[in-house]
Amino acid sequence: MLTAKIYVTLKPGVLDAQGDTVKSALETLGFRGVADVRIGKFLVIRLDGHAREQTAAQVEEMCRRLLVNPVIEDYSFELEEAGG
Repeated sequence: MLTAKIYVTLKPGVLDAQGDTVKSALETLGFRGVADVRIGKFLVIRLDGHAREQTAAQVEEMCRRLLVNPVIEDYSFELEEAGG
């Protein structure tokens, strides 16, 4: 069994209203030096019974077809052996 850890982030130049709100809130709470905040998604998917190459291809397809909006988002993922 393999675990896919998928990181989805907005592309540079895409406005991030949530990130701006969090940055403003952090500054209001007294946290200084926060230059930028970008909000993204983190997904963990456990996949059963596939070789690493097949799993990587499957995760790539999942990202392309459903999990990521390629117009405004970038993604990366890593595969790990799933612990018991």
